[in-house]
Amino acid sequence: MAYPSASSAIWNWLIDAPVPSREVRVALAAVLGRPVAVFGAGNPAELPGGTVLCDVWIGGGDFPVRVDCYAVPAEPAESAAAAAFARRLGRDCLLPDDTLDPGRHLLARPDTTIRPVHMKITEGEDGDDCSELRMCTPTDPWCRDWARYGPSRWAPGAVITARAAA
Repeated sequence: MAYPSASSAIWNWLIDAPVPSREVRVALAAVLGRPVAVFGAGNPAELPGGTVLCDVWIGGGDFPVRVDCYAVPAEPAESAAAAAFARRLGRDCLLPDDTLDPGRHLLARPDTTIRPVHMKITEGEDGDDCSELRMCTPTDPWCRDWARYGPSRWAPGAVITARAAA
């Protein structure tokens, strides 16, 4: 089967509870409809075309499982893929939003909704740890000036379904 070419994007997601790496790759393959291989497990040139490379490891914080994906497809949109992934795993998943605010993320829920949130970021042994989830709302003082890091399609208080995010 021929797959559309991969984008140059890298997806960096966090999951709210331990999930075996194999289960992460199986869920990702089902959501994307393409093969997913362990990052660094072999020569990428020998993998089937369209293969997504996935690295999974455990860190700290309230979202301890880190998922990095390379050679991801251009479609579906990352937020829609994360929402479908969260649904398949039955777990909350964080992904970066479209601002440059390091504490602002998107929360993809198993019900396939996506909403902006804020996380406290602390330096951990294996990268940044995210904790103290706080919804991004128009009444939160931190969110009132939400555009200071750049425009975002995820306004404070927005709750969007995966279908609308695609």
